[in-house]
Amino acid sequence: MNSIQPSAHLAQVRYEIRGALTRRSRELEAAGREIIKLNIGNPGRYGFATPAHLREAIAAHLADSEPYGHEQGLESAREAIVAQQRARGARHLDVEHVFIGNGVSELIDLSLRALLQPGDEVLLPSPDYPLWSAATILNSGVPRYYRCLAENAHLPDPDEVESLIGPRTRALVLINPNNPTGAVYPRALLERLVAIAARHRLLLLADEIYDDILYDGAVFQPLAEVAGEVPALCFGGLSKVYRACGYRVGWMSLSGDPARSREYRDALQLLAALRLCPNVTAQWAVRPALEGAPTIRELTAPGGRLHAARQAVIEGVAASDFLALVPPAGALYAFPQVRADRLAAFDDEAFALRLLEEENVLVVPGTSFNVPASRHLRLTLLPTPAQLAEVFVRMERVLARMAEEPVRRVAIG
Repeated sequence: MNSIQPSAHLAQVRYEIRGALTRRSRELEAAGREIIKLNIGNPGRYGFATPAHLREAIAAHLADSEPYGHEQGLESAREAIVAQQRARGARHLDVEHVFIGNGVSELIDLSLRALLQPGDEVLLPSPDYPLWSAATILNSGVPRYYRCLAENAHLPDPDEVESLIGPRTRALVLINPNNPTGAVYPRALLERLVAIAARHRLLLLADEIYDDILYDGAVFQPLAEVAGEVPALCFGGLSKVYRACGYRVGWMSLSGDPARSREYRDALQLLAALRLCPNVTAQWAVRPALEGAPTIRELTAPGGRLHAARQAVIEGVAASDFLALVPPAGALYAFPQVRADRLAAFDDEAFALRLLEEENVLVVPGTSFNVPASRHLRLTLLPTPAQLAEVFVRMERVLARMAEEPVRRVAIG
């Protein structure tokens, strides 16, 4: 009997954040091993609580959550998003140009499905958050990668970005603050990228889910203000800043000249209607989240837990004979790399598997973020500083062993 074959699109899709290494970690846990997991930015799993006033707003509206809602989301929630985005400089924005979804992940897919014809190209950062690549491929698009190299503080080179544009290029994706690198884009860089989008009539897609997670004076520059009349679709949500991943509430707001984006907006609404509506219950948390006092800054300021965790990573790299790091300025991750002068032959996937098997630590290899020949690893800043310090001791042991033996390639799976 013939087996059921999956879509050929999936052959090009990677998501190692929850892939084979994670499956292997569950097998080891079932066998009694205690694994330190640094693979997912999931605050609730590390003891971070959603602010109480968000929970209270949901509880107060349970009886109002039983019918279907508007396909674009609750109007009160969209009004709060409009107010936030207008305060950040977004132009021509109203509730008809805001879409709430079951997390930003759903909206990324929806935004590309509304845009792409088969063979259209999307400019993506390398490293990228791999969902962007997957959504491009699954919607019959072609990813084209611009490099964000460590030697350039993980910032893109606008000249390289523009050199990649061809007749089928439709969109430019920016992830700021960046996952996985923690880079925060300065205004001058965003101005150059907006100018490129304007010259080539590209749609700007800005993943800004980590907008308020910043360290040591870093400043987040909203893209919509810089974009002005250039159409820009900016993404935010409750998952990270408000530590509410399980609520699955994200949003996207379409700013810029409405005459240029009218048909695209209508396509977004059609797709939103086809999924009926986003989760109604959790949307009641949007207004109190955006209108209430910020709660993330006590965690990211000196003395806060995230700030201390970041410092533990910086100190762990500084003490290493093998590692280098561009210190993250924002988001919930660090992206250290193994120095070529200390370990010339290096396979990041083999190292990640050895680190898991030999030292009970789960990280994500840099190749999972569409970086060719990567020497990088992504780890989350969510564990305690003490756990992170221990992680670097264990990493150093594996790297020292690798330095003393011929390189060996280990298949994951």
